[in-house]
Amino acid sequence: MLKKIILVCLCLFCLPALAGNKTLLILGDSLSAGYGISLRQGWVSLLEDRLENTGHSYQVVNKSISGETTQGVKVRLDNILSQLTPDVTVVELGGNDGLRGFSPEEIRTNLSNILDRLLKSGSRVLLIPMKLPPNYGEAYNQKFSLIYSDLAEEKDIKEGKFILEGIAGDHLLMQADGIHPEAHAQEQMLDNVWHGLEPLL
Repeated sequence: MLKKIILVCLCLFCLPALAGNKTLLILGDSLSAGYGISLRQGWVSLLEDRLENTGHSYQVVNKSISGETTQGVKVRLDNILSQLTPDVTVVELGGNDGLRGFSPEEIRTNLSNILDRLLKSGSRVLLIPMKLPPNYGEAYNQKFSLIYSDLAEEKDIKEGKFILEGIAGDHLLMQADGIHPEAHAQEQMLDNVWHGLEPLL
């Protein structure tokens, strides 16, 4: 009987801490899934440490998948939101769509749908803009880049820095494929994300 009373008291003591723990959702592709490196080395894992060190109480839920597209997240978002209610969401998507040459209109429509549903859930949203290599052509690259700035303005949400700012194109920071960053570039990726994320926390 005494053990039961102690257990109940412990549970009641923990409730305020659990209630104060907010949720930060990451929706991304291989750049956020830690492709080619261990998960512990990735920027999302480093984010957990930074949140703790800066006094922010958040549970980080990483739903990023290597190879993910805007269409993929659009399809599985309802299931994700049925499991949790994010206070803040980082959307790092569209890179694979662009690399596969999907139409900017389709990418924009999918992202718009995703953002609308996140905002409807009550989440604050950070939209991470993506960039493509110059060999995709000036016209396509311009339309692709405008997707992010236009949606950020339309939805009145925060547009962050390009996650590979200061990293892309530097062979010392990139893996052999030239697309995915090395482990020692993850801190810079976090800094790029943190620039837009911190005001939303």
